[in-house]
Amino acid sequence: MDSCRLSFFVIFFILVFVDAARSKNVPFDLNYEVTWGNDHVSILNQESEVQLSMDAQSGAGFGSKLSYGSGFFSMKIKIPNKDSAGVVTAFYLTSNGNNHDELDFEFLGNKEGKPITLQTNVFVNGEGNREQRIHLWFDPTADFHTYKILWNQYQIVFYVDNIPIRVFKNNTNIRVKYPTQSMQVEASLWNGDSWATDGGQTKTDWSNAPFRAHFQGFNIDGCSLLSQSSNNAGNCYGSNYWWNERKYWKLDNNQEKEYEKVREKYMNYDYCDDREKHPNISPECKYSRL
Repeated sequence: MDSCRLSFFVIFFILVFVDAARSKNVPFDLNYEVTWGNDHVSILNQESEVQLSMDAQSGAGFGSKLSYGSGFFSMKIKIPNKDSAGVVTAFYLTSNGNNHDELDFEFLGNKEGKPITLQTNVFVNGEGNREQRIHLWFDPTADFHTYKILWNQYQIVFYVDNIPIRVFKNNTNIRVKYPTQSMQVEASLWNGDSWATDGGQTKTDWSNAPFRAHFQGFNIDGCSLLSQSSNNAGNCYGSNYWWNERKYWKLDNNQEKEYEKVREKYMNYDYCDDREKHPNISPECKYSRL
């Protein structure tokens, strides 16, 4: 094959790959791979859906092939139904190592008929204990809903179906640490009955196993880095990435109203208000209200 034809095919391949990456309906294996519990993972519907299963032997998980330094990350999720006490379905960003950064969505299963808690958490340099919990305004077991994490140099926002449920602002000017390490996107289904339901008092009923969670939407809008050792997220704060544009520096007026409504009607725990666990209020809590 001559050099001109070779160059043509290389360019054609790159264009096809980039076009696929920009598509919202990309196959699972373009951006993700199974990371554990291989025999508890089913890839369905021409790689447009993944089912994770959990029984007494194992749960399962998958993660992104690349690491990212900023982005707007989303996943469509339908969590296990019926009696799922002790079962945790998670979608999160995380870096490697003990002093890791992490941004969590965690669904805490419950006895059938009781509300399922959605917990969010923010780890910075290995320090977490920033839990917030809400009861959703819909049944997350009945259908798919979209869960998103915006991460840029100004704020981190957790969304449920485009409604902001949590904001963690960049307050490094008052010495509040902010996630800067490159992170991978991960999802998992695992046994958390030591803590997840009623503080660990309600255990997993294995007679209801296998528990199954379903995931869709494997496109990733993120600034990719080749490895998590490249902790240079600052290179991912450029205006050439759409999630760094001014409109994403803070919530707009309508989003602020939706956010306050969620806090008022659906939030049932905020670490900022837990004086027993946090006798000294964290500095960011003073600036967490809009």
